[in-house]
Amino acid sequence: MSDFTGRCLCGAVTFKGTWGSEPLNACHCTQCRRWSGHVWAATGASDLVLEGPVRWYRSSERAERGFCPECGSSLFRRQVGSPGYEVAAGAVDAPTGLELSGHIYVADKGDYYDIADGLPQERQG
Repeated sequence: MSDFTGRCLCGAVTFKGTWGSEPLNACHCTQCRRWSGHVWAATGASDLVLEGPVRWYRSSERAERGFCPECGSSLFRRQVGSPGYEVAAGAVDAPTGLELSGHIYVADKGDYYDIADGLPQERQG
């Protein structure tokens, strides 16, 4: 049995899995903001089962990002060569069981918003 299920905007990609032990962080780095259109909130998952077409884009020497080739939804991030995935919190079906624990790479955040939720903020990751 999975802890969560989710899908892309059009439903061409669906997934299910079990949450890992990593906290849910909001990443404000430039790559994540460009990738998601704002802030990327994701956490690790294990036993992830993907159904449907996922395309992968190698965004750096260390990481690649998975998205739906039909609707363009940003869904996953993973370290190159790692079996684990980070799953976009916004693509997970409610109730997610998640709670945001903090913000990373706030030194790179956009100039159009403030972070005012009182959660811990790390200038880098």
